[in-house]
This record gives sequence, structure tokens and C-alpha cells, in this order.
Amino acid sequence: MDLNAIETFLRVTVAQLGIKILAAIAFWVIGRWLIGRVIFVMQAAMNRNHLDPTLTKYLGSVISIALSITLAIGILGYFGVQTTSFAALLAGAGVAIGAAWSGMLGNFAAGAFMLVLRPFKVGDFVSVAGTTGTVRELGLFGTTIVTPDNVLTLIGNGKVFGDTIQNFSALPFRRVDRVAQLSGAVEPAEAIARLRDAVSRIPNVQASPAPEVNLIDLNLLGPVIAVRPYCSNEHYWQVFFQVNETIVRTCREAGWPAPMPVSTTRVLQLESEGGTAVTSPAAAGAAAVAAAKAA
Repeated sequence: MDLNAIETFLRVTVAQLGIKILAAIAFWVIGRWLIGRVIFVMQAAMNRNHLDPTLTKYLGSVISIALSITLAIGILGYFGVQTTSFAALLAGAGVAIGAAWSGMLGNFAAGAFMLVLRPFKVGDFVSVAGTTGTVRELGLFGTTIVTPDNVLTLIGNGKVFGDTIQNFSALPFRRVDRVAQLSGAVEPAEAIARLRDAVSRIPNVQASPAPEVNLIDLNLLGPVIAVRPYCSNEHYWQVFFQVNETIVRTCREAGWPAPMPVSTTRVLQLESEGGTAVTSPAAAGAAAVAAAKAA
């Protein structure tokens, strides 16, 4: 064996391999820097055009992943790896991963559809998949919501897109729905007039459309009045609580009695064949109670 030839071969091979490794590292570092710059420029352009921040961040993530995969394939090609074989291997791995992570890919696809249909955006107050709160982030696989009690909640995009979505911020104003249970002794027309006047004076209640105060129901306690003012989204809870306070204050100022159930007792007397009155045991008991109260 020619040791010099072996030594020369190893030295040349190791040198070439080292150069390729250093070149691959340089390609990766420079490529990642260029990808970062491309994403930065794209997002800056989208922000200048006042596009949805959710769409900007989502597209940035998708483009970054796609360009990183392209960069990795290019580096493998530099090492002499057949990219066609690698693409076939990647496709097979994608099928296997898709079968194993079908739920994750479903969330990814649902996120893409939400970006197209745009049922809500970052900052909207929504109710999705049984959770109500403010949208903080729309990610690749899940939507992050902060509930009114300040709990950070992550919901899979597949569940969000597959369930009912309520966007409370889509329209400029909302209606506050409250009811007032009144006593049967209260005249409904007077109550409606008093409540409508009091509710219209609550701060941030809109004059147009005007507050809706109507008789909505009747029960054993008395009339039920629906009190429904309109307000902007940011003043909803302030108006909600002040409507409750206004209903209580109006009832007290008017001197209306508290709603209580009313019962009526009827005493029946039946005459026998001889002309004497026969009273049923229940009626007799009620008559005795009435006599005792009269005494």
C-alpha cells in the first residue's frame, strides 16, 4: 500500500469536505439572513398599506418556512445529493406526517381559509368555539384569545373555523338587552315611559337608534319590560351595568311595590236537600281562617 497516496487522498478529501461544510454553513447563514430581510421588507410594505396585521404575520411565517425548505434543498444539492430523490422522499414523509398529524394540518388549512374569509382580525371581541374574548393572535395552527377575566386561551383553527363565530366588533354599535320584572300593580304604559326617559339619559347611550323599551311578557308576578339601549362597542359594559342601576333607581323613585305572586281563595257553599248549607272541608277551613282574621 502506498501510504503517501492514501495520505494525499485523505488530505484532499478532508480539505474538500471541510470547504463544502464551511460553504454550506455560510450559505445557510447568508440565506437565513436574506430570508429575514425579505420577510421584513414584505411585512413593512404590507404595514405601510395598512393591511391586516394577522394576514401580515401569517404570510410572513408561511413564506419563511417555504424559503427555508428551498434553501435546505439547495444546500443538499451543493453536496451532490439528488434533489429529485430528496423531493420524492420529502413527499413520502409528507404523506406519513400528514396521516399522523392530520389534526395539525387541518388546523393549518383552517387558518389559511380564515385569512381568506377574514371572519375576524386581531383586536376583535369575538365568541368562537364556546370561548368569548379579544383576539390576540392568529397563528399557523391556533388562535389566541384573551378572555374578559384575563385568561390566555389557545384554540385550534380547525375548531374555530368549524364552529359558530360571533364577531361583536364587526359593527359600530351593539344593543344591551336587559329586562325589568314589575309588580302586577304597576301600569305598564307608565313604567315604559319612565324607563325610556331614564335610560336615554345614561352616558354613551345612542340617540339613534333610540332605546327600545317595550312590554315583552306577562307572568304571575306582573308585567315584564324589555330595556334595550344601543351603544358603541367600547362602552358596552359601562352601559350594561348602568342600565341595571337605572332600572332599580327608577322603580324606587316611582314607589312601585316589589313583584310578588298573588293568590285568590274562593269559598263555595252548597245547599242540601233540606235547605241547610253544606260546606266542603276545605271551604270550611278557609271560612274559619277568614272568621279568625275578622275577629
